[in-house]
Amino acid sequence: MPNFIDRRLNPKDKSLGNRQRFLKRAREELKRAIKDQVKSDRIVDVDAAHGVPIPTRGAGEPTFRPSFGSGKRQHVLPGNRDYSAGDRLTKPEAGAGGIGKGAGRGESEDEFHFILSREEVLDLFFEDLELPDMIKLNLKETVTFKPHRVGFTTAGTPTNINIGRTMRNSFGRRIALQRPSEKQIRAVADEIALLESEQLVSAQTNKRLRALRDELALLEKRRKRISYVDPVDVRFNRFERQPLPNANAVMFCLMDVSASMGEREKDLAKRFFVLLHLFLKRRYKRIDIVFIRHTDEAREVDEETFFYSKQSGGTVVSTALEEMLRIIEERYPADLWNIYAAQASDGDNTSGDSDRCAALLRQEVMRLCQYYAYVEIIDERETEIFGSTDNGTSLWRAYRTVDGEIPNFQMARIARPANIYPVFRKLFTRQAAVRARS
Repeated sequence: MPNFIDRRLNPKDKSLGNRQRFLKRAREELKRAIKDQVKSDRIVDVDAAHGVPIPTRGAGEPTFRPSFGSGKRQHVLPGNRDYSAGDRLTKPEAGAGGIGKGAGRGESEDEFHFILSREEVLDLFFEDLELPDMIKLNLKETVTFKPHRVGFTTAGTPTNINIGRTMRNSFGRRIALQRPSEKQIRAVADEIALLESEQLVSAQTNKRLRALRDELALLEKRRKRISYVDPVDVRFNRFERQPLPNANAVMFCLMDVSASMGEREKDLAKRFFVLLHLFLKRRYKRIDIVFIRHTDEAREVDEETFFYSKQSGGTVVSTALEEMLRIIEERYPADLWNIYAAQASDGDNTSGDSDRCAALLRQEVMRLCQYYAYVEIIDERETEIFGSTDNGTSLWRAYRTVDGEIPNFQMARIARPANIYPVFRKLFTRQAAVRARS
């Protein structure tokens, strides 16, 4: 979302700090609402505009006001015909007469309704995510930007004020407008003090004193009218976003579409890859994405076929890894590309092939990859059975040995649509430090 700098002065009885706190609360509410919609709606609907309601709670300026539920009242309202001064009145119950904690609650409560564009939704959605361990290997593509100093401007934030240029402008303006200096004023004041200290004051001395006092008043008046630093003198450092050279990157998306993957499993896998696809296209505009589907055979496909084809068959997971290695050798040399991979499967695999998959990862794939994420789709009833990370399918157990040895390999399970976004954030949360290639 765009950032706005509010330089307006605080209006009467208002506070800029309160306004900024409200904006912060509203932004947090927007992020929470977007996350809730992702859990309940289709993942593909993220790539669209959204209307997000924000409750009015906390929207008003905080003020001190009398509490209607406590204290004493020593007045009678105008137009009263029933009570006189000194009568004792019982306090109303909460919510009675429109006063108390129940006032304003119910069906009639107003809400703010923010209409977020596609760009704003994706900004909030992917704000804290990035591909882990991005290492600059070859300075070819320009995909990131960094602010650089490009001169000065007359508008900006206080933190960007250029003191040297501001004072230089101030000095030149004071010289041009002949602003009296401290030295000039002190010299006239000293001469006046000297003449006033004389015991015998002649008419000529009095005339000189009057002239000096007039001159001193004129100098002080002129000094006040010509400020030391004027707003026209202030200059700010100007910055422009200039592209930085960054590495080429490619993401391999591997999905199991065998007969063991039912419609539910395929739907969850598709949702995860749609989310990943949106994230990559949004965050890294220069990244290549390679889609690989596999049954007992693997092949590279386009995006449409990857998400919507009805192909099915047996299961040999290692064919997907072999196809990935073949494509890397042909098109994506590891010394020029940052290589990432994400794999989704139900864990069902041909006997003995899981160990082969682990060996391929350990000996070849992970030597080329910056990061590899494996997502296993399980049944909701299996969440209790597979509560321990060591329990699971043959493929999961084989991959656990790789997970324990190689730090840039991560794995997680998904049992229901609500798990997709938390798992995605777990796998792609921004990391504080960059690990070197092992």
